[in-house]
Amino acid sequence: MLKRKAITKIEQWQASYRDKALLLTGARQVGKTTAVREFAKRHYTHFIEINFVKHPIAQQAFDGTLDTDTIVTNLSAMGFGPFVDGETLVFFDEIQECPKARTAIKFLVEEHRYDYIESGSLLGINYKPVPSYPVGYEMELPMYPLDFEEFLWAKNIQDNVVNQLREAYENERPVSQFIHEQISNYYRQYLVVGGMPEVVQTFIETPDFGKVLEIQRSILTTYRADITNYAGRRQANVKRVFDAVPSELGKEDKRFVLANIETGATSRKYEDPTQWLVDAGIVYYSINTREFSLPFTAVENRRLYKLYMVDTGLLSNALLKGIQFNVLNGEIDINAGALTENFVACALIANGHSLHYFDRKSRQELDFIINEDNRISIIEVKSGTDYKRHASLDAARENYADRIARSIVLCRGNVEKDSVKNVLYLPLYMAIFI
Repeated sequence: MLKRKAITKIEQWQASYRDKALLLTGARQVGKTTAVREFAKRHYTHFIEINFVKHPIAQQAFDGTLDTDTIVTNLSAMGFGPFVDGETLVFFDEIQECPKARTAIKFLVEEHRYDYIESGSLLGINYKPVPSYPVGYEMELPMYPLDFEEFLWAKNIQDNVVNQLREAYENERPVSQFIHEQISNYYRQYLVVGGMPEVVQTFIETPDFGKVLEIQRSILTTYRADITNYAGRRQANVKRVFDAVPSELGKEDKRFVLANIETGATSRKYEDPTQWLVDAGIVYYSINTREFSLPFTAVENRRLYKLYMVDTGLLSNALLKGIQFNVLNGEIDINAGALTENFVACALIANGHSLHYFDRKSRQELDFIINEDNRISIIEVKSGTDYKRHASLDAARENYADRIARSIVLCRGNVEKDSVKNVLYLPLYMAIFI
């Protein structure tokens, strides 16, 4: 069983917010169901799992009056149970298949007889409209693939080592060279394995990397199948966008250009298909800002954007064949550093940041800008060896010094602070702490 941070967050819900249902969101196969099962095993004497895809008959339990007694009676008649007051966790999985169950949550949690967790892989896709959303009766918890820290746990790296890394980050001092080299090796593994639980578990259990690649391909195939099944008339355009993400990230500027998909492609034609992938949790938007100022949402230029994949391991699989061997042997700048920048994007998303980048008339581009204490922190991602050359960051510091909180360069090197330029160099793997 892989150790997941999400279980701790679910326990926090149980301790403080169980007067609401917990709504777990995230892309398919990131481990939502497994996390709920493990949590239930630790904290409840009775656990009832209702998957509306595997057991479509369960949808009929919500066809009548939406009160607890009626719903429980209907579900019990279908073989679900037992329902014991105060001791039961009810898990509605793939709840997007049963919109009436989502509506019923309001009435179920009001009676406080059982605890409820909802989950679904396509909750952002409104292909089955919900009659009435239970506003105020749900607490949403996004879930992502294993981050690099969770990957280290899976590799049996002890907490004291991770704590040393965190202290080095917080105190802006280097870690020992031995630890830096070891963690850098694990980081390269993570770039090609990623954080999908089944992939990580397979990587831990077998030296056969071919099995890792096979499972990754299976997940990518599942995503394409979801597009076919749920994207409706937009499916062809959704697939075009999905298939183009790896090649667009492999470019020097990483910007997603519609003309590379189709001659004469327009934002109007591809905006909804792209948003479908974002809503499904499969890709992340990084929006350009036309000014170096806060709030970012007020200065967004939504015509310019990048798209990152939900998992860096899946991205490595979708790129050129044989890339994994090169990366494991230190060539992390392959494909213009697509994997390293995708890794940073995923780390920032998992830590609650929105993704934005800044450029000024296609010059002085900054890979990521984030809000830290109402000032802007710059994050530059350097996968090559010349990471101390950063003209765009230097120009930003000269032009906007009063607006900048931190200037960070994520790179191959150890932790180092340039006090003259006020630039902090961090190992790429420390993106998980930002």
